[in-house]
Amino acid sequence: MTKEAVEEAKTALREIFPETPLQLNEHLSRRYGADIWLKREDLSPVRSYKIRGAFNFFRKAMAGGARGRTFVCASAGNHAQGFAFVCRHFQVPGIIFMPVTTPQQKIDKTRMFGGEFITIRLIGDIFDQCYSAAHAYVEETGGVMVPPFDHPDIIEGQATVAAEIMEQLPEGVRPDMVIVPVGGGGLAAGVTGYLGDPVPDEGFVLVEPQGAPSLRRSLEEGRPVRLPKVDNFVDGAAVARIGDLNFEALKRFRPDQVLLAPENAICVTITEMLNIEGLVLEPAGALSLTALEMLGADGLKGKTVVAVVTGGNFDFERLPDVKERAMRHAGLKKYFILRLAQRPGALRDFLNLLGPEDDIARFEYLKKSARNFGSILIGIETKDPENFKGLLQRFEAADLGYQDITENEILANLII
Repeated sequence: MTKEAVEEAKTALREIFPETPLQLNEHLSRRYGADIWLKREDLSPVRSYKIRGAFNFFRKAMAGGARGRTFVCASAGNHAQGFAFVCRHFQVPGIIFMPVTTPQQKIDKTRMFGGEFITIRLIGDIFDQCYSAAHAYVEETGGVMVPPFDHPDIIEGQATVAAEIMEQLPEGVRPDMVIVPVGGGGLAAGVTGYLGDPVPDEGFVLVEPQGAPSLRRSLEEGRPVRLPKVDNFVDGAAVARIGDLNFEALKRFRPDQVLLAPENAICVTITEMLNIEGLVLEPAGALSLTALEMLGADGLKGKTVVAVVTGGNFDFERLPDVKERAMRHAGLKKYFILRLAQRPGALRDFLNLLGPEDDIARFEYLKKSARNFGSILIGIETKDPENFKGLLQRFEAADLGYQDITENEILANLII
């Protein structure tokens, strides 16, 4: 990848959409005592940066003689939508393989972008089955597989984000820090490769979901590593194995330059940016802003920071879960299993232990047949995390048997 090639790709992109804005965010800048610039990839036509790599891949493939062939991809998210948009732009046929479990909202949105030029095939319950079916189709028909991140033309297309950043910063301003989310690594490889001259390696902060640390583990091992298990909550960046080409481009970074953002902390970012800034972020799109909180004012004060906001394809049906996880992370909501005596007045005695800012959000008997005691699942919300310290002290003083299961992943998933 050369800067000249990236500039050419950036110019070509203007066929389908103008540059996404680079905005100085006053709210975040005041919080951290820094100049925080947000590169708003959530404002692309498909609400993510993925359209860049797809467009560049198609452009080069057709220049190389691929026009007339069918393009193929496997995706249930942003890659599929970027792929579909580009198929319609170039008026070439495309087939998108999606798992059967893909939400209808994502299927409908992808079909809207691609129109008559795409066909969606629902195959398999998980992505790996869908991906295998796409590859088999390509081998059988001679189609053109469009990978989501591990290809030179995809990386080159994603690097146009960096080219735009350097054009959009005020004259004479250069970033001290650039924060880039990592999933498969195409965006990070492109941005760090393009900005390698004005920004030293120490100036890059890469961020992955805590439940999908493929780059961090690979850097620790010195080779690409496949994770045995991935938390899919941050679905736009939950990748089990970093791309080979992308690892080669990123292996110069230290493992501690890759921050691992807890999924519940990402939920705090999503709810805060929605409530304060009116900014709709998908979980992957909130990664770089969650990294700001992890770095804190001590690590950011006085710096010029560019954070890439990668996407805003958020399904609002997920909002109750996001709010729940955000409150738990902030210490404003906890779940307990109580051992409550089965006698008249026992519930009233328990209620008297609650403070003036404590509110019961969930109450459910787990076992109603005990003769002397019963188990109760209770969720309590409060306005200040410190309130729980006093509540637990009152539990102890009343000799109330309880178990805090807020952070017990197995129990929480089973009964909350």
